[in-house]
Amino acid sequence: MSKRSQKIDKTNACRELDRAKIAYELKSYDDTQMANRDYGLSVAEALGEDPDSAFKTITCKSSNGDVVVCCVPCSCSVDLKKAASAAGEKRLELLPLADLEEVTGYVRGGCSPIGMKKPFPTIIDETALLYDTIEVSAGRRGLQVLLDPQQLVDFLGATVADIT
Repeated sequence: MSKRSQKIDKTNACRELDRAKIAYELKSYDDTQMANRDYGLSVAEALGEDPDSAFKTITCKSSNGDVVVCCVPCSCSVDLKKAASAAGEKRLELLPLADLEEVTGYVRGGCSPIGMKKPFPTIIDETALLYDTIEVSAGRRGLQVLLDPQQLVDFLGATVADIT
């Protein structure tokens, strides 16, 4: 079977977008060649996307253990103080990588703000709204979704704030 005719199995994120009737485009890439460091930048480059419109999902926890999801451009880092303020928390820290799959259902490099095990408060960096489409993980390494950022914000009930 040619690469072009191969069927891509849909992820939980894709199924949720389908149920909500949100238009998106799936893009796949070879994740075996990605650098572990700056993974998001490597993905954006592999897909020929602007790293400022390609968003990575960072999962955090508050001092009382509540989970907060942050989406920031791959070209930036999350500012935990700004994110805590936007979430109404005193402090946020990164969720330990060892806990990521258990909490979200996703692995590093395939963590999507869409279709996690349960919905968590989500903050999307305000720069997302500067673009017609942004790219986020489709919930599996090697697969991204491109979609309208405002539709993503509305679907997730996300807060939009400066968190970089």
